[in-house]
Amino acid sequence: MTQVDHNRMANAIRGLSMDAVEKAKSGHPGLPMGAADIATVLFTQFLKFDIAATEWPDRDRFVLSAGHGSMLLYSLLYLLGSPEMTIDQLKNFRQLGSLTPGHPEHGHTKGIETTTGPLGQGISTAVGMALAEKMLAAEFGKKIVDHHTYVLASDGDLMEGVSQEAIAMAGHWKLNKLIVLYDDNGISIDGPTSISDSVDQVKRFKSAGWAAEKIDGHDQAAIADAITRAKKSNKPTLIACRTTIGFGAPHKAGTAKAHGEALGADELKAAKENLGISLEPFSVPDDVLKAWRGAGSRGAAARQEWETRLGELGNRKRAEFERRLRHERPASLAKALRAYKKELLEKPMTAATRKSSEAVIEVIAGAMPMEFLAGSADLTGSNNNKAKSATAFSAKTPKGRFIHYGIREHGMAAAMNGIFLHGGFAPNGATFLVFTDYARPAMRLAALMGAGVVYVMTHDSIGLGEDGPTHQPVEHLAALRAIPNMRVFRPCDAMEVAECWELALNRIDGPTVLALTRQNLPQLRTTAPNDNPCQHGAYELVAAQGEAKATLFASGSEVEMAVAAQKQLAERGIPTRVVSVPSLELLLAQPKERRDAIIGNAPIKVAIEAAVRWGWDAVIGQDGEFVGMHSFGASAPLNKIFQHFGITAEAAVNAVLKRVS
Repeated sequence: MTQVDHNRMANAIRGLSMDAVEKAKSGHPGLPMGAADIATVLFTQFLKFDIAATEWPDRDRFVLSAGHGSMLLYSLLYLLGSPEMTIDQLKNFRQLGSLTPGHPEHGHTKGIETTTGPLGQGISTAVGMALAEKMLAAEFGKKIVDHHTYVLASDGDLMEGVSQEAIAMAGHWKLNKLIVLYDDNGISIDGPTSISDSVDQVKRFKSAGWAAEKIDGHDQAAIADAITRAKKSNKPTLIACRTTIGFGAPHKAGTAKAHGEALGADELKAAKENLGISLEPFSVPDDVLKAWRGAGSRGAAARQEWETRLGELGNRKRAEFERRLRHERPASLAKALRAYKKELLEKPMTAATRKSSEAVIEVIAGAMPMEFLAGSADLTGSNNNKAKSATAFSAKTPKGRFIHYGIREHGMAAAMNGIFLHGGFAPNGATFLVFTDYARPAMRLAALMGAGVVYVMTHDSIGLGEDGPTHQPVEHLAALRAIPNMRVFRPCDAMEVAECWELALNRIDGPTVLALTRQNLPQLRTTAPNDNPCQHGAYELVAAQGEAKATLFASGSEVEMAVAAQKQLAERGIPTRVVSVPSLELLLAQPKERRDAIIGNAPIKVAIEAAVRWGWDAVIGQDGEFVGMHSFGASAPLNKIFQHFGITAEAAVNAVLKRVS
């Protein structure tokens, strides 16, 4: 392209972005205007993609981490020829039901690799994508897996703490196919970034093991040369592109006024005149549009060549590659878990559910050794999610299938999103349940995107004992259950652990939390039905002897207390049911008939859970009895702490007795 061609193509992005934000009277025009040169060079000269096949597995990934600049991406999709991204969609920017929401949403609009907007998430998710590419390439070869992950990041992305976790991991793992283009415009909503930040980002990234350099973000040749150098590097690369936010706007360019609001009719007109753009809204010159459409289809030949190479793989290897990209589990998994549950019936296991989980993981790793990708935020010996057969992943051992994330709960959760979105692996990550506080933003995005990741969260209650209230989660089950599309399992014994793991791995439309104990629990289940009763969220574990006067509902370690209380009540002539509730929100999501049957019509309903009451009223009613936590925990040995907080079988018995008429 000539310099003139480049300017006109970049101005097409600017014009469409300005018009869409102006029509919506809402949005962020400054970033698309400032980063248009970067995007034009990347998409026309470097990015390997085919707009007609946005799910092509070996495409380069482009992550707009600065999701507030979404019109950059929507303008690109239109210009490149996405069939669904029409001018009408651009005109409906930020309107209900459009494909152009305020921030890019994966699964809502084709061509969006991940949901972004919460700053720091895009760059962190991209680390997971680059990690998955490195591992999959090591397994299937570079003829099948050989692509880059590009990120357009903002000042805000790099100020967020999760970005430090992410770049530290990427540098340590030498993810050289990760290239971050930093839109270094020096402006945030409050004004110049100098009012709050003085970090030298180039030095920061270099200290984390990256290659990094500064360039003029409006110089086409400088941008192209920097990307060329980055593609040859043996390290991940940061390219700090110095740009002017709102480039072309005569009065608002380079100011916070161009950041988060429409330019206004007068400034928009002046900007277009300044840039030589037609004043007609949403218009693109025919020759410019033709050039962009050519860029959109230039990857078709590369895709077709890749498809030929894929076809040349052996049938078994090709089928394995395609199955894993579909997130379809192998038949061997169900077979192995059936055999394992049969073993549990023959040899019941008394163990902490974190240890029960470890035993299940050995079974899973045997059935799907290359796609089951576990990891832990430093607490591997406590979380117990590393299979004995698993080799640790490192820059030198890319076939390793256990990841040491370090003490980076948030970065781990975000990277797992990227791993899942990339495809090829079933990622799970572990820490203590209380530290979901650190990971929550990425966990929330997993739920929003429908990413099938699994969180192994151990030390699930005051039952962890002496570490005290800082480590004892009391509100965390409620907080996680409150996230739409998040599934939380708190299994009561080894059998439920196996069943919950099975449900978690087979769920590919949303994330799952496995909340597991530190303390030992007996195996209460003596049957293993093929239909997996945990799939309904709850089931009757112990039936009443006669017409039930009370039902005891419990999850996790408290199910043992409910069973003990049921026996004591039976001795008093009070028929009582015990309902195990491994997933409260899954129970409440059941059809009314099934939900009502599980809950039953016993007049007295008691819930027992070593956590706060929130959520249980939907089962026991507002007048139901709750045996649980009403405060933070305390530092004390396990054999004293439940007694201290009144979470015992005797407390459950008394809760029933006071209601017996």
